[in-house]
Amino acid sequence: MSEEISETTESVAAAGGPSRPLYLERTGVRQYVARNARGAEVLVGDGPGRFTPGDLLKLALAGCNAMSSDARFAAVLGEDFAQIAGVSAEYDEAADRFTSMEVELLQDLSSLSEEETTNLLRRAGSAIERNCTIAHSLSEPLPHTLHIASEQVRES
Repeated sequence: MSEEISETTESVAAAGGPSRPLYLERTGVRQYVARNARGAEVLVGDGPGRFTPGDLLKLALAGCNAMSSDARFAAVLGEDFAQIAGVSAEYDEAADRFTSMEVELLQDLSSLSEEETTNLLRRAGSAIERNCTIAHSLSEPLPHTLHIASEQVRES
C-alpha cells in the first residue's frame, strides 16, 4: 500500500462532498455511515446494528457469488426462487488478515433430477468464475493507495 498525505485548502463541504462517490462519514467513536451515489446507507463500525469492515468484505464476496449466478438459478428455478448466501472466513490474528473465505449458496433443488442439478451447478459455477469481480480481486494481490488530506469536513 502506498500512502500520501496532502494538504488542501478547499473545504469538502464547499466542493459538494468527498471526491469519491462511495464514502464513510464518522458518526462516533469507531462508528461510521457508508454512503453511495445511489442513496444507500450502511452502518459500519463497532456496536449493535453495525457491520465491521471484515463483515462487509465477506458479504461482498457472498453477494458477488449470489448475483453472478442469479440468472442461472432463476432460469431453472423461476424468477422468485429463494436463496440464502452464507459466508465465513478463517482469520489469522497474528497476521491480522483473513486467510480464507467460504461461500455457501443455499436454494431448493429438490424438484430437479440429478442431471439437471449437475448441469445447473456447473452453469452457476461458470457464471461465478466469469462474472464475480470480488472473487477475481481477492484471488491476487490487490494494490491500493491511501491519501490522508487536511480539509474542512463540516461547515462551522
